[in-house]
Amino acid sequence: MSALEKATFAAGCFWGVEIDFRNTPGVKDAQVGYIGGHTENPSYADVCSGSTGHAEAVEITFDPAEVSYDHLADTFFRLHDPTQVNRQGPDIGTQYRSAVFAHSPEQEQAARDAAARAAERLGRPVATEFVTRDETFWPAEEYHQQYLVKNGRATCAI
Repeated sequence: MSALEKATFAAGCFWGVEIDFRNTPGVKDAQVGYIGGHTENPSYADVCSGSTGHAEAVEITFDPAEVSYDHLADTFFRLHDPTQVNRQGPDIGTQYRSAVFAHSPEQEQAARDAAARAAERLGRPVATEFVTRDETFWPAEEYHQQYLVKNGRATCAI
């Protein structure tokens, strides 16, 4: 097994994004949490208030010998509507924005290439934010982890 790598994506409600990535071959773990804001260790209520600047996101641990970052980035752009600004379906707010939090310049370039493919497929420009600066990923509360496995898929718009 090669060294595991991380990928972090924000695509609206994190519950659906988490289960879809968790079911992707080569993904070893996926956890939901918050990233991209200015508050340390925010709670779900803090993030939902819109005052922290965080996005709901999924941090993925994957084996690059089994699944490429390119594939994960393409999956990300198919899981949600990356043309929407600060919303996904009925979920509205900056915490639901489309964003890629790249862990390297190579990941950022791969994500930008995937965005270009998505824009061509959709016939519209994507509104996805690309972040390469070091951002802290704050794991969400335990009741959010694998939420749809525990509670059912009908509760999420993704």
